[in-house]
Amino acid sequence: MIQVGSIKRIAVKIGSNLLADSHALLDMKRMNELVRQVSEIKKCGIEVILISSGAVASGRGIFQPENKIDTVRLRQLWSSLGQVRLIQSYSNLFEKYHLLCSQVLVTKEDFRSRVHYLNMKNCFQVLLLNNIIPIVNENDVVAVTELMFTDNDELAGLVATMLNVDCLYLLTTVDGILKNDFPTNRNLIENINHGSKEYEKYVVAGESSFGKGGMLTKAHMAVKVAAAGIEVKIANGTRENILIDLIENKAPCTRFQPSSGKSSIKKWLSHAKGFEKGAVHINDGALQALQSGKAVSLLPIGIMKVDGKFEKGDIITIYDEGKKQVGLGIAQYNDEQARNKLGKQKEKPLIHYDYLFLI
Repeated sequence: MIQVGSIKRIAVKIGSNLLADSHALLDMKRMNELVRQVSEIKKCGIEVILISSGAVASGRGIFQPENKIDTVRLRQLWSSLGQVRLIQSYSNLFEKYHLLCSQVLVTKEDFRSRVHYLNMKNCFQVLLLNNIIPIVNENDVVAVTELMFTDNDELAGLVATMLNVDCLYLLTTVDGILKNDFPTNRNLIENINHGSKEYEKYVVAGESSFGKGGMLTKAHMAVKVAAAGIEVKIANGTRENILIDLIENKAPCTRFQPSSGKSSIKKWLSHAKGFEKGAVHINDGALQALQSGKAVSLLPIGIMKVDGKFEKGDIITIYDEGKKQVGLGIAQYNDEQARNKLGKQKEKPLIHYDYLFLI
């Protein structure tokens, strides 16, 4: 029996290089092994959400166009072909263990609106309630240019935070973040404390063979998720029994220590950079009040300037006097009303504390 401790829900991100073999075809042996482990974990009462890459890699193995196609359209073509094969493969494998899985395709736009966000969250919750395993992937068919996630690591972070999982496991082809103390000796960084950036000097940006991400984007995303109170582990998905060993704390990995928990709205806002519709610039007095550690809302008297157009419910950025971003929040009224209240006392907060996230 797996020693699960207090774990009730996990999210597992499976990278493209983990699922694609040397011929750019799906590695069915590895997929079957991961599915087997998920089935064992499910027997222990743990809910599992999979964030799986592999559609583009799968499509590439199925079809090579005769005519030259630009990068964006080629990615759309491969994704459209490969997603069918990917989810069909998962479905067939889970069926052997008498489990149902579902496909959830999303774009970055789905996370911009709080209403859409809650609708998506409700979909996940009804799937989990009915013992169905959601398999999430970016919809590369329609997600192009600015609508694309940085990579599926970013998507994994958003999903893990939205569903308030206990742990997020990022499976790749190495044991975690490695440090180079000596030219011939690379060592694993086993633990990264909350707020530490020590890892940055060991990690460089880069893309994998089939995916868009690299270790640097994994690490940056892991820091955000850990700041929301969720444990994150980067581990080697090629290791035997890796998921079960991660749950039992037996596997080599890089663990990001979680901070104390935040509200679901603040967790959502922690990943909302890039979704903003406008901005406000605040004075030093307002900044000090917000950073005092007390439950303080952003009042119009502390706002010096309003940028852009936004409506009630939109995400807006908060800048200090030096134009440094200090936070994000959900506007309680539109930009025109905010300008009319600028600098005034005894006015309704533009951003209530419950809808405010400080960086």
